[in-house]
Amino acid sequence: MNENAGSTSRGFDADTAPDVSAAPWPEKFDKAAVRRGRPRVAKPKVLTTIRLSQDVIDHFKAGGRGWQTRINDALREWIDRHDAA
Repeated sequence: MNENAGSTSRGFDADTAPDVSAAPWPEKFDKAAVRRGRPRVAKPKVLTTIRLSQDVIDHFKAGGRGWQTRINDALREWIDRHDAA
């Protein structure tokens, strides 16, 4: 039998690991905050559907990843210019 049968390549030895089913571990796990996903933002973006001309989509997609963010930035810039007037 392999002499490293109870361990992994990272040096973990199952024989010396704590028993997480015994106290105080279950209580600690019950109290632990579970955080999933990204942190919440003050003003989250809204999922919507918008129809744009194919040439507009092609232009922004040609810039690679982040094309939707660039469209958002272009629209925000337009708003800033036209609200200032």
